[in-house]
Amino acid sequence: MLKLENISYSYIDGGNKRVILNNLNYEFEAGKFYTILGPSGSGKTTLLSIIAGLDKPETGRVLFEGEDIEAIGLSKYRRNKISIVFQQYNLINYLTALENIEMAMTETDNNIPKNHKEVAYALLEKFGIVRSKADRMVNKLSGGEQQRVAIARAIASNVDLIFADEPTGNLDSATEKEIIKIFKELTEEYGKTVIVVTHSNLVSELSDHRTYLHDGMLTDTPQEL
Repeated sequence: MLKLENISYSYIDGGNKRVILNNLNYEFEAGKFYTILGPSGSGKTTLLSIIAGLDKPETGRVLFEGEDIEAIGLSKYRRNKISIVFQQYNLINYLTALENIEMAMTETDNNIPKNHKEVAYALLEKFGIVRSKADRMVNKLSGGEQQRVAIARAIASNVDLIFADEPTGNLDSATEKEIIKIFKELTEEYGKTVIVVTHSNLVSELSDHRTYLHDGMLTDTPQEL
């Protein structure tokens, strides 16, 4: 589903060039739950930004289903092919949970059922947000509930590829387990591909496939960290 070819990225730090990604190559298969681990400063968030089309590599390219995302068009790629779940949720606080989901449905060109409200209610309920909470402003919900809304919003646009950047970093361990369960359901029941950047061993242990970012490269070997 997603292929990274010769991705390189660096920046200037105190007059010195620091290489973050070094001719990185990797392939992500459809319908699996991946985690990307690595020490702070290793470039995990930078890599996620590049594969999500939010930043551009110095060299190399990102292929989605065999097509360069720049050829697709980065805005079109972000609008119709992927969704992102952030650590800070990034919900619209002056809208209800339901309205956040409905807005996501209007911002894509993908095929979405016409009865937005009923579909949104059903989607939120699937992830544990009952109607009474769906009608609340999102800033009145707990952190775990807001993250559930964020995940529901991520799949409301009917995309197949979902990225998450430290999605459980602000949550307690019990809520973290619930969020991981949702990610697993997205792959097993909905056939989505989920790629999560995380420091959490619990998240990585329960994912289908763990990868490690070290010395600018992605590897499947933890000993190299």
